[in-house]
Amino acid sequence: MKKYRILIVDDEEDIRDILKLTLEGEDYETAEAADGKEALRMVQAKSPDLVILDYNMPYIDGGEVCRRLKKDILLRHLPIIMLTGKGDILDKIKGIDSGADDYIVKPFEPAELLARIRMIIRRSERDLEANPLTRLPGNISITNELQNHIDQKTLFAVGYLDLDKFKAYNDKYGFEHGDEAIRETARIMLGAVSEQGNSDDFVGHIGGDDFVFITTLNKAEEISRKIIEEFEKKVPSLYTPEDAKNGWIMAHDRKGQLQKVNLLSVSIGIVTNEFRAITHPAQIGEIGAELKEAAKRLERSNYIKDQRKEG
Repeated sequence: MKKYRILIVDDEEDIRDILKLTLEGEDYETAEAADGKEALRMVQAKSPDLVILDYNMPYIDGGEVCRRLKKDILLRHLPIIMLTGKGDILDKIKGIDSGADDYIVKPFEPAELLARIRMIIRRSERDLEANPLTRLPGNISITNELQNHIDQKTLFAVGYLDLDKFKAYNDKYGFEHGDEAIRETARIMLGAVSEQGNSDDFVGHIGGDDFVFITTLNKAEEISRKIIEEFEKKVPSLYTPEDAKNGWIMAHDRKGQLQKVNLLSVSIGIVTNEFRAITHPAQIGEIGAELKEAAKRLERSNYIKDQRKEG
């Protein structure tokens, strides 16, 4: 059974101690931050499943912490319970307005707090199957988003992306570096979609080194080019200086033979309903897989857009 991680953010040490004892008594894993600035750093470092956040804190108050987290596409789905003082109605309103999922008044009843935590975690898991590594929406959300676009009967584009040579990289550098390469890919995709796409575009993490973005026809190639540009800039920093300078690493192939393997690159297949009818999410996935394989046969990072017409 999964052990949920909860970040406790409060400038009062006594409150943090009470929360820590209460939560760890229910087998939750905890981390602590004493102010808003530390909270933002800890969210990035600890990847919590839920944050309990005091409203009144030094440096950065809880409302501002909440707003910043909800603006971050990787973190906006992170559930937040806001702690407010007794009778501070304005703080409650500001907390909810800043994006908090729930609030509880100090002093609080431990049983009520635990019940609210269980409810929010259940709701969060039901509504969003987030990938634990990147916090991006997972397969359930991806399928729902694809189906919504199909049902709306409007023109759309879906980019399927994965990393080339990732197994060789993971084998040589280890899982921690592999995970960081995946997180960097997520950041690059989010940045490219934010810069080149539309405000309601979607980015999801299928799993492993496979991602997806959904946008409009006129934005898909711009986003893909931006992803490739930023990824190629980032790649050398994922390697040792020697490997980056060489432009390859030595790794075993599937037969166990050592060979030179190029540095990481990205392949993107862009599926659209511009020239063919799309009636089911699985159809998009099949076409996307074919296009990605075609892109992989090209040099370095590249993308291919579906141009085939029904006939």
